[in-house]
Amino acid sequence: MEKRSVRKLTKKIKVGRISIGGDSPVSVQSMLDVPTTDIDLAIAQIYRLESAGCDIVRLAIRDFVAVEAFAKIRKSTEMPLVADIHFDYRLAISAIEAGADKIRINPGNIGTKERVREVAETAKSKDVPIRIGVNAGSLPENIAPHKSLPEKMLEAAIREISILEEFEFTDIVVSMKSHDIFDVIEANRLFSERFDYPLHLGVTEAGLPPDALIKGSLGIGALLVEGIGDTIRFSITGDPVEEVIAGKDLLQACHLHEKGIELVSCPVCGRCRVDLANIAAKVKEALPNTERKLVVAVMGCEVNGPGEAKNADIGIAGGDNCFFLFKDGVPIKKVSVEDAVSSLLGEIYSLLEETR
Repeated sequence: MEKRSVRKLTKKIKVGRISIGGDSPVSVQSMLDVPTTDIDLAIAQIYRLESAGCDIVRLAIRDFVAVEAFAKIRKSTEMPLVADIHFDYRLAISAIEAGADKIRINPGNIGTKERVREVAETAKSKDVPIRIGVNAGSLPENIAPHKSLPEKMLEAAIREISILEEFEFTDIVVSMKSHDIFDVIEANRLFSERFDYPLHLGVTEAGLPPDALIKGSLGIGALLVEGIGDTIRFSITGDPVEEVIAGKDLLQACHLHEKGIELVSCPVCGRCRVDLANIAAKVKEALPNTERKLVVAVMGCEVNGPGEAKNADIGIAGGDNCFFLFKDGVPIKKVSVEDAVSSLLGEIYSLLEETR
């Protein structure tokens, strides 16, 4: 029987053309690593992220020049855009009026309650949700010192939520992030037990690949398989497109993304007599974009290949300077090494055409 995560039902929040929480699919986010004020560069990166499968993009709003640029960027894409604001409540209000689909703030560092009220009222009038970002590295100093770090993160979130709820604002998304995966997991568990607001999952400051991929997969993945989490962002130092690719792959591994082609390939052993790594890389690079759920296997030998990949829809298994093409675990023909990739891709396209 297929294993699936049973997700906790949270409050559904609308973010532009998509929803976070409730019965909505878990979405993948990323953040531009170019200045918001460089409009052409920002738009180009948004299109790259969208092509990679990104659902929501966040932009840093540092000043009013960035707000003006944000307004122009907003007119150039339908991608849900989040304005990331710190300290100046006026920037938050201006970003909402400029077309932000969501804003990310910490009510505690915006200033007086009157300023938070102005932000909340503006957001409510435009149906714009607010994400409260709780980061382990920047917690309030007056939290009880005897508490564990996850407990401190929870208390910080409670404080921020209570400020917005005081002004009857409840379109809230919360993130509880740290560079330590155990703190991330425990803090989000504690929050999920207490609140029904949707959670944005991530392991912050995770570093470079492969460390960032490992830490992100462990921290985010552990929560997803428990049914916790409504939207995710990998933290990877480098091209943000890599964050999206990692996020989509993780959702697929957790059976939370039922679209597209999943490539499975075996570790190479002494029975393998073909350059499997090179063949698998070529197949992965050439796989078509599709809404159809399809499992494609690239296996190293004809002995165990089809059997180990029996759940694949189609695949190839290496032989003695050749490959065997198989469907549903059954070999159907023998192909040369040179024709292996093209033969497999041809069969993939035929399957997609049959089920169009």
